[in-house]
Amino acid sequence: MAKFGVRPEKEIGLFSRMKELGIHEEDIQETFIRSGGSGGQNVNKTSTCVQIKHVPTGIIVKSQKGRTQGLNRFLARRILLSRIEESLLGNKSSKVQKMEKTRKQKKRRKRRTNKKLEI
Repeated sequence: MAKFGVRPEKEIGLFSRMKELGIHEEDIQETFIRSGGSGGQNVNKTSTCVQIKHVPTGIIVKSQKGRTQGLNRFLARRILLSRIEESLLGNKSSKVQKMEKTRKQKKRRKRRTNKKLEI
């Protein structure tokens, strides 16, 4: 039975990753909040935004990307796992690596432009 409203393979992958990192469902506190932003009446009536807290580490994650509560629960757990993995293993997530790469490119381009203007 699907717990989060995603494909069973994705759920199995999530639970196996949680098991590898030693994270248990009992360690997670869930809170449901009304989402913000566009969406009209649906946003105002339903609490689809999910905020979870991993009690042992104190990491708090909020997700409101999806329209359903189940999908947001899944996404929040996935984000939480990547943050815990990053703090434990010191590995930077692919998103952080992309941001750093873009920042370096912009800095390099700015230096080149300033150098051209000086001449």
